[in-house]
Amino acid sequence: MIRTAAPADLDAMVHLHTEARATYYRGHLPEEEYQGSEEVGRSREGWARAIGRAESTVLCAERDGVLAGIAAHAVRDGVMHLTQLHVAPAHWRRGIGTELHDACVAAWQRDGVAEARLEVFVHNTRAQSFYLAHGWTPDPAHPRAGTHLVLRLTVPGAGGEPGE
Repeated sequence: MIRTAAPADLDAMVHLHTEARATYYRGHLPEEEYQGSEEVGRSREGWARAIGRAESTVLCAERDGVLAGIAAHAVRDGVMHLTQLHVAPAHWRRGIGTELHDACVAAWQRDGVAEARLEVFVHNTRAQSFYLAHGWTPDPAHPRAGTHLVLRLTVPGAGGEPGE
């Protein structure tokens, strides 16, 4: 089940976010930068702000009453951004990431969003493969943002695109 996040989800969201990030940052960044108490606190503040903001959408994927995935998107600098998409490692390869992605794309289609962007850690090849399989392509105008690749998606069905 995909649903809108609520403040009561915050603890589970922060735990899932921290656990998922550890899978791709481990070995590339010091542990303190993705699992340290300051970083976990920053994550908590960010998720709490996102849940409470009208300009952002935060989605939760539940399986058997347990939070299995989270996604967030918001307009930044006039462009839609998929700011977060994480699936708990224990729930990988079960279609949860695709369900969350599809829910984001459906919202963009309803809102008339023609294009979206995201940033993915350069060493997170698992996520890169996922996004490429879902139609995202490297952004030729801005291929990198520090240690992250920038990808873009032409939203199907928006602005007269095929599938409308």
